[in-house]
Amino acid sequence: MNSMPLRPSGRQFDQLRPVKMEINVNKYAEGSCLIQLGNTHVLCTASIDTQVPSFLRNTGKGWVTAEYGMLPRSTATRTEREATRGKVSGRTQEIQRLIGRSLRAVTNLNSLGERQIFIDCDVLQADGGTRTAAITGGYIALHQAVMRLVKTGMIKQFPLLDHIAAVSCGIYQGKPVLDLEYIEDSNAEVDANFVLTGRGEIVEIQSTAEKNSFTQPQLLQMLELAQKATRYLVEQQKQILAGLVTS
Repeated sequence: MNSMPLRPSGRQFDQLRPVKMEINVNKYAEGSCLIQLGNTHVLCTASIDTQVPSFLRNTGKGWVTAEYGMLPRSTATRTEREATRGKVSGRTQEIQRLIGRSLRAVTNLNSLGERQIFIDCDVLQADGGTRTAAITGGYIALHQAVMRLVKTGMIKQFPLLDHIAAVSCGIYQGKPVLDLEYIEDSNAEVDANFVLTGRGEIVEIQSTAEKNSFTQPQLLQMLELAQKATRYLVEQQKQILAGLVTS
């Protein structure tokens, strides 16, 4: 453990930002979670629909998908809404697909029947790690929604197979660090996102050399940081959902 902080925030290399998760923040959605990871705040809502994508019609199988967006003043300067531009950016599409893939990885889609759950992730304030926060908070919203399906008798079997959480890592000033803020993310030599299940199994790793290439030992160091952090995030999920869990 390096006792001297090297990071702009003063955090240690293996230290998460303060985490807060609040449920039932939207009275209309079947599930909702406001997740705060330092100065990154993301509102996640889950909506149940009886229509499935065309490729799943008459299969008896359900679907989980996601939409992601950043509010105009979620960043230091106003960003035009993508709806105004009439086109979803490539970055947004990539993040939406990542969130959807991640949540489907821990969902038994056959247990949902022919219904679709939309997870909407709206970034209220961005300071790095918005996609990973969306996955972690999105799971909580999804959990609430499927619990409602179970409790109302619409499905018989609880469909979630495990928890899932995500965190960013990177190489900053030559050292692997956990949970990058924007100032670190924008100056990191390597940027990575890790999506892991509650059992520690890997769902997805996105890792890119922004300035310098990196080694296998460095990748494994980042994975170790991510494993430790996602274990903590899953425990936070379990605590906040403790009153809802009946599976």
